[in-house]
Amino acid sequence: MSAPTPRPGIAKIAPYVPGKDSVDGKEPIAKLSSNEGALGPSPKAMAAYAKAATELHRYPDGAAEKLRAALGRHYGLNPARIICGTGSDELLNLLVRAYCGPGDELLYSQYGFLMYPINALGVGATPIAAPEKDYRTDVDAMLAKVTDKTRVVCLANPNNPTGSYITKDEVRRLHAGLPKNVLLVVDAAYAEYVSRNDYESGVELVDRAENVVMTRTFSKIYGMGGLRLGWMYGPENVIDTISRLRQPFNVNLAAQMAGIAALEDIAHTDASRTNNDIWLPWFSAAVTKLSLKPLPSVGNFLLVGFGSAKRASAANDWLMNDGLIPRMVAGYGLPEHLRITIGTESEMKAVADSLGRFVAAHK
Repeated sequence: MSAPTPRPGIAKIAPYVPGKDSVDGKEPIAKLSSNEGALGPSPKAMAAYAKAATELHRYPDGAAEKLRAALGRHYGLNPARIICGTGSDELLNLLVRAYCGPGDELLYSQYGFLMYPINALGVGATPIAAPEKDYRTDVDAMLAKVTDKTRVVCLANPNNPTGSYITKDEVRRLHAGLPKNVLLVVDAAYAEYVSRNDYESGVELVDRAENVVMTRTFSKIYGMGGLRLGWMYGPENVIDTISRLRQPFNVNLAAQMAGIAALEDIAHTDASRTNNDIWLPWFSAAVTKLSLKPLPSVGNFLLVGFGSAKRASAANDWLMNDGLIPRMVAGYGLPEHLRITIGTESEMKAVADSLGRFVAAHK
């Protein structure tokens, strides 16, 4: 008797492995493996979460109307064109389910987020990776990979794990080169950290086109990764399509209440951004002085090159032994690098000190 057989493609998936959150035998000093907000959640968000405890017997608002209205006010968007999800991960998955299937192709950049190819394989589609140039999305290489089978193009901008970005003009050139029936997904999870004048999160392009969406998250600058809350802005037809696919109460009550409060706490968001503005360049300079090779980053993390996979693995073990948890990124095809989240002043100084001792011991 044969057992149930999964759909073609699922067996090819290498399951996503999140960043470690513990060190065997010791209390971690700093978890810097998942790009979580350095200052944690807003006190107002925590208070709203606690208040939600008295309402846990109630189903949440299935349409997340108050949260969508708050997002609309905060970002100057039409709430009717916003949909909320269990993290932006859920929305990315739903987009691929809606617009890809067997025989179709999903296009992404070489070092793009691992969930893009996983989502494609899950629906029987073929993930296609376009080569990058200097660890940045190469628009010409992306367009060269477009075929009549391409249905979705996923662009992480800024990109994880490299920290790189492409300019708004490059994003628009990418979009202009796509057929009208191809959906461009701009994954802007780290947009709140970017202050470059030539960067645009995707809002303007969504407003101009019928085949572009932008996804965002509360997991990074808002420090609410544990609540799994994300949102998407897109054309009415795409929002309607995803609304038909999503589960009826996909965003829980506490997440909705905390999300509204987090948006209102501008001071906390500003403090989180300021912390990153200070310690990202500081840490980049510190590891450069150690003859390590950090990539330019506009996110809240730094991808640090160690010259070889063996040395990067040894550095990972060294940091872990000091209670400092980085992220190995061999699964992205970057075995010679470690990704390190930008934390607080004390955390970044501890990592710099630990790496200094590592380099001295491994000359």
